Formats: sequence, structure tokens, C-alpha cells
Amino acid sequence: MLRITIVQIVLAFVLLTGISKTSTAQSLPVPDRSDDAISGSEFKDSVDSFSLENREEKIFLEIINGNVPGFLRKLSTVSFSQTVGDSIYKVTYYVIPDYLAVGSDEDYFLMSMTPVLAQKICNALGFTLPTKKMVDQIWSAALVKLAPTPIQASPRMITIPVMWQHNEMVKDQRAAFLNGFPLGSLAAGHKKDVIISHKIYGNPSPERVVIYGWHYQNGDPIQPVYSGHDNEYADYSHGIRLVQDSVLVNGEMRRISELLKDPELSALFSDEGMILKPFYPLELKQ
Repeated sequence: MLRITIVQIVLAFVLLTGISKTSTAQSLPVPDRSDDAISGSEFKDSVDSFSLENREEKIFLEIINGNVPGFLRKLSTVSFSQTVGDSIYKVTYYVIPDYLAVGSDEDYFLMSMTPVLAQKICNALGFTLPTKKMVDQIWSAALVKLAPTPIQASPRMITIPVMWQHNEMVKDQRAAFLNGFPLGSLAAGHKKDVIISHKIYGNPSPERVVIYGWHYQNGDPIQPVYSGHDNEYADYSHGIRLVQDSVLVNGEMRRISELLKDPELSALFSDEGMILKPFYPLELKQ
């Protein structure tokens, strides 16, 4: 089980309660990266032989203590208007501009993880994961649309070496866009998203991971909504897109996690109706 210290809980509370209701320059609420923080490649080497539980504890501690690249810290804006019933709603929400990573701008590791760990990070920081509808919106809003780069399926897909191999493939792709769109520009298309969905708690069991996305350049996703893996599963293709739970709806600050439970306004963020449990269980399947 992951251990969260009192200091970390207090830090998260202070950062969350300090969110401005009018700010348009939202940021990821983690500490500054320390001078002695390990790089992405060093992190890769350090966890290569770890069990899943120990690896995920290490990932959590690195992220919550601020070992996150600078380019992920300023959130990107996604805005849209939608008519629900007789009213028009103008919505703005905030997302990290790439998938969650450990390390520095120069040496980072886009980090695949179980939905259990992703949910614990969301809970600590006041964030949520996207829905299918939001993944499509984020892809449409992205300034950098990277083509998917699959690796041949094998049992090694869930290992650190293959995750790192894909990380380096994505970095090579991203390098071609750096002159026009530096790191920190909203990017999408290079990972499947772990998403919020009814299927988390559906059949055949409640311990699922639900994935979606990996869009082709024409906007079609490789991966339809899929819940065929247990919640201890994470392979190289999975990415974690953190979405700030606080969202502006017609100029008023609301919470996505609450709106998803609303019979009408859930339509702003979900194309599968209300999602009454917009979160993952906090324990791995035993």
C-alpha cells in the first residue's frame, strides 16, 4: 500500500484551497523540482527490478514530491460551448499538456501506471482523469497531434524496458515539433488514456482499468473504450492525463467529479450519461 505522509496531505490541502476562481494560468500543485531529483533515465534504472507495488509507491513519491518536468506544470486550457436543455453552457477546464512523467525537461519518463495509482495521485492533487468525451476534446484542442507508435504485443509490454522504449520513440516524434511547439504545448495522440467510465464498476468485476484513444491523424482512435484488463494492468501504451477537477461553467467554479453525477449537466463531460462513481477503487485486485 502506498504511504502518504501528513506533510504531503497538508501540502495538497494548501495548494488545493489556494486555487483562484478566476485564474486562467492554472498550474500543477506539486513542489518545485529539487536540484538532486533523479532524472527519468535514472528512475527507469532504479525501478526496473521492483515489484509492481514497490514501483508504484516510488512513482507516487517522486511525483508528489515534485520530480515532474517543468513543461507539465502550466496547465493547458480546453474550452467549449454546449447546449443542454434550453441553456447554453460555456465550459473551460484545465489539463496537463502531456501525459504524466517523472524527471526533468531534458530527461523524462512518460509513466504508465495502474488506475489505482493514478487515482491516488488525483486525490492528492485535486485532479481527476478524463472521460472518453474529454479525451476527444483534448485531442481536438491539441497543438501537437502525434501519430500512434505501437510496439508488437508481447508479455513484455508491461515491463519497464518496453515502457522506456516507447518513451524514447515518442520523444523522437516530439522532437520534430519543438521549434514551432516547444514542450508545454498541448500534445495528444501518442498514448491510450486511462479514463473515467461506467465500465470501471461494470461486469465482469469491479476491479477494471478502462482505456480509450490513441488517435490516428484523422481523429479516429485505435482503441475503443475497453475494460478487459484488471486494475493491476498497465502497459507501455497507457498514459495518465491529469485534469483539474475545478472547472469553469458559465464563469462559475464547479467540480467535474460532481457534475458527472448530475442528470443533465453530466452531458457536458460524458457521452455515456451520468457517471455516479467517477473514480477508481484505491486497492489493486487481490
